[in-house]
Amino acid sequence: MLRYALGRLLGVIPTLLVIVTAAFFVMRLAPGGPFDQEQTLPPEIAANLEAAYGLDQPMVVQYGRYLVGLAHGDFGPSFKYKDFRVSELIVRGLPVTLTIGTLALLIAVSLGVPLGMAAALRHNRALDHAVMGIALVGIAIPNFVVAPVLALVFGVKLGLLPVAG
Repeated sequence: MLRYALGRLLGVIPTLLVIVTAAFFVMRLAPGGPFDQEQTLPPEIAANLEAAYGLDQPMVVQYGRYLVGLAHGDFGPSFKYKDFRVSELIVRGLPVTLTIGTLALLIAVSLGVPLGMAAALRHNRALDHAVMGIALVGIAIPNFVVAPVLALVFGVKLGLLPVAG
């Protein structure tokens, strides 16, 4: 059992490497760059920004630096927020993310387990079909559709949660 679990955990490493590599190169091959704005920058300033962030290096060198940084837990500088590293931004938002995730898990378990038990006890009856229908709708509708609807209901209409900020 332990050997199987270790094998599965070790299998995560090549999978993550493939995902990181694909994400890195797809982002670099996409047109535009992190400093493209509505206003064009003078070439000297654009060159200085690219040199400061290491974007003037060959892509293979950028990839190597990125992998070394990831191995040390450094996700690099933020291209959006000046003088911040991505790791700092993650640490700053982590308490809120953990709070929201924990509350979501508690709500899901406290509603899902009793409803699942009730559906199992009334197999092939109206309650079973209703619970299964709601579960299938929850699985089928993507998060990017559900999130704005929930923000509209709980933030705008009911005023229970802040919509932004």
